[in-house]
Amino acid sequence: MSKLTDVPKRILIGRALRSDRLGETLLPKRVALPVFASDPLSSVAYAPGEVLLVLSIAGLSAYHFSPWIAVAVVVLMFTVVASYRQNVHAYPSGGGDYEVATTNLGPKAGLTVASALLVDYVLTVAVSISSGIENLGSAIPFVVENKVACAIGVIVLLTLMNLRGVRESGTLFAIPTYVFVAGVFLMIAWGAFRGVVLGDDMRAPTADFEIKPEHPGLAGFALVFLLLRAFSSGCAALTGVEAISNGVPGFRKPKSRNAATTLALMGLLAVTMFCGIIALAAATDVRMAENPAKDLIHDGVPLGPDYVQDPVISQVAEAVFGHGSFLFVILAAATALVLFLAANTAYNGFPLLGSILAQDRYLPRQLHTRGDRLAFSNGIVLLAGAAGLLVWLYGADSTRLIQLYIVGVFVSFTLSQTGMVRHWNRLLGAEKDPAARRRMVRSRAINAFGAFFTGLVLVVVLLTKFTHGAWVALLGMCIFYATMTAIRRHYDRVAEEIAAPGAPTDDSVRPSRVHSVVLVSKVHRPALRALAYAKLLRSDTLEALSVNVDAEETRALREEWERRDIDVPLKVLDSPYREVTRPVIEYVKSLRAQSPRDVVSVIIPEYVVGHWYEHFLHNQSALRLKGRLLFTPGVMVTSVPYQLESSEAAKLRARKRQDWAAPGSVRRGPAERAKDTSPRT
Repeated sequence: MSKLTDVPKRILIGRALRSDRLGETLLPKRVALPVFASDPLSSVAYAPGEVLLVLSIAGLSAYHFSPWIAVAVVVLMFTVVASYRQNVHAYPSGGGDYEVATTNLGPKAGLTVASALLVDYVLTVAVSISSGIENLGSAIPFVVENKVACAIGVIVLLTLMNLRGVRESGTLFAIPTYVFVAGVFLMIAWGAFRGVVLGDDMRAPTADFEIKPEHPGLAGFALVFLLLRAFSSGCAALTGVEAISNGVPGFRKPKSRNAATTLALMGLLAVTMFCGIIALAAATDVRMAENPAKDLIHDGVPLGPDYVQDPVISQVAEAVFGHGSFLFVILAAATALVLFLAANTAYNGFPLLGSILAQDRYLPRQLHTRGDRLAFSNGIVLLAGAAGLLVWLYGADSTRLIQLYIVGVFVSFTLSQTGMVRHWNRLLGAEKDPAARRRMVRSRAINAFGAFFTGLVLVVVLLTKFTHGAWVALLGMCIFYATMTAIRRHYDRVAEEIAAPGAPTDDSVRPSRVHSVVLVSKVHRPALRALAYAKLLRSDTLEALSVNVDAEETRALREEWERRDIDVPLKVLDSPYREVTRPVIEYVKSLRAQSPRDVVSVIIPEYVVGHWYEHFLHNQSALRLKGRLLFTPGVMVTSVPYQLESSEAAKLRARKRQDWAAPGSVRRGPAERAKDTSPRT
């Protein structure tokens, strides 16, 4: 099977990389920015729209609050960026929020942060790709008609790209991300020039629509609650900020300084684009509604179910550049593409965090190992599966998915910053240098304000979004927490159970006798080889064992055994119900019951075949037997392989592939092979 999948695997993800080439996968800042910050940068494509959607509940008059909400989001963004710049300097190992919370607040707090981040990463993929599909669907109707299939197809494509390695996928993602950022800045600059200098009247395609408010005339507490809900929706622009602190090991040296610089640049770009789009949306009279079919009205008539509501950024681009213009098309394409690629933030954060959790025995150990391309392949595949399931369950609807969003990220924000405050308190208790103490006090103040502000936002998010879907994210966090706790408990129990004791035990005492049993069905070459091997073991007793399923075959076996005068006694077990596994298991158990201090060695001859489909035709009884015997104490199972001609042919094919020279290899020179330095046994 491995030979069958090797060629397509190499085509899809490329040649395997040696471990000593890990340094070549580290990222410079220009590549690290789109790799780790594509999520917060691309969120400006949907975060402004989410603010206007919530405000539309109170009608068009509530839109004048949008600039103030943008200011609050900007203050929060700068607070979080400044706080995380302290994190990357203090904890550059890549544990990020999980390491900060575990070290300073304890394992339970760390596990809570890890659960929140894992949920947030899965939602990042689902929301980004669903939003990208909706942006692309405004131009291509086929995409809208097949949203789920297209979204899952994009997830598969991104998974393959990330399986090729961080450096290679980052280079591919850099171009569209920078095109998107440049396009948005050009749109903001050109829109400001047209509006302020030229005095043009720029109008969005929805400017003439009216909004039917769901709750007109909101005032007092109801209005405050609505504004808080709009603010919490706008906080989607902050998702992904924590990915840089988790990805510090992926930066080139000096890692911490490069990560801090990337954080600052990301924050500056994100808030400028977010504020610019909010301002242009107000200037061009963009209209949005949670239920556009009923709540958007044109000439006194609702638009109806056939109307497709374009995102805010698309409407603003149409007003500034003109519908169908070259720049409009370029920005629309870049927006859709960068939303797809925004999921790359999660594809880098989730596997790395999963690897750290696996190292701490909270997740399966398979997540800790790197794949052929030095990426955490198992974590990438797990993330893709979880995001694909979520997209399928929610029909790739970004409006429904985004209600689940940002709960996890603000849980991690708050606990991480609280942990950093304790970190600085601990260091200040031992530091005597006045200059160093001043720096620590300043850093503690930044983290303390960050903990207070993000904690306040977390309360707002829970209050305003809980009934709209945030409870699903909390449920996912609880499931992750319980699962990881159970996995850690299992690993701890196994480690305690298999630990080598100080005094000798039954495990280290030599068995009194070894009783070897060779399973045979016919007298053929594999059986003769297994018998010859069993004789070399010099067991105390040796016998051949067969099961009487067919009387004619059993009689033929006895006759052939006697004719060849094989000097090993043959024992035949009756099986009135034509079973093979049960009689052997019962016989082995009876041997153990007679002499509990004896060891029973069961020797099974097996065929080695060369084609994947041949595995279904051989060795099935042997596999069932081995599976059952593993649960029988005091029983050792040994397989004696016999290579068929097809396996030799497969070995020859593999050798030819290994020696095959790829086109251009003569010009490049042959690839160096890793020297085998493992000790020979």
